[in-house]
Amino acid sequence: MNTLPETILRRARSFREGGVLSPKEFLHLGSRAAVDQAFSRLTKAGKLLRVARGAYVAPVSSRFGARAPAPEKVVRSLARRNGEVVVPHGASAANALGLTQQVPIREVYLTSGRSRKLKLGKGEVLVKHAPPWMLTLGTRPAGAAVRALAWIGPTHADESLVSLHRTLPSAEWKALTSARATLPSWMAQAIGKEAAHG
Repeated sequence: MNTLPETILRRARSFREGGVLSPKEFLHLGSRAAVDQAFSRLTKAGKLLRVARGAYVAPVSSRFGARAPAPEKVVRSLARRNGEVVVPHGASAANALGLTQQVPIREVYLTSGRSRKLKLGKGEVLVKHAPPWMLTLGTRPAGAAVRALAWIGPTHADESLVSLHRTLPSAEWKALTSARATLPSWMAQAIGKEAAHG
């Protein structure tokens, strides 16, 4: 029979990279104190990483040794587990869409859930609560465009929209213009103005 730590470890290793597990999932195998102690021991031994309160991931073994899982994989796994929408921050979206050369220094994601910090190895990832309009179009390119525009702000929205009109696939441009009613008025106006140019 497997010990509690072995069972926890086997489950953690059965996940894809970034899969999150919680002590609550193992309460049927022992008391809360025993489960917490098993997680604590596994973390001290470096076999699990504690990314947030009640959230753990297995490190990834590579030929260079163990490393923390990729932040976006952990964030996606947490989002699935908690039923949240999680998307990259506007600065990352603006960079991905070619609207800025700036590369964000730290990883930030926006969520429909609560704000929190995740510890991944030596790094830290910020998951910030965002208003519903920022998450309206999800992870699709039109959604990235909304977040990029929010980050760029009203002053430079017009020139960014000229570029987006050129580069977004027509279905995504249509999705962006269709979502105007849910967006802040400055953004809706700027999108309307650019859409009027055909």
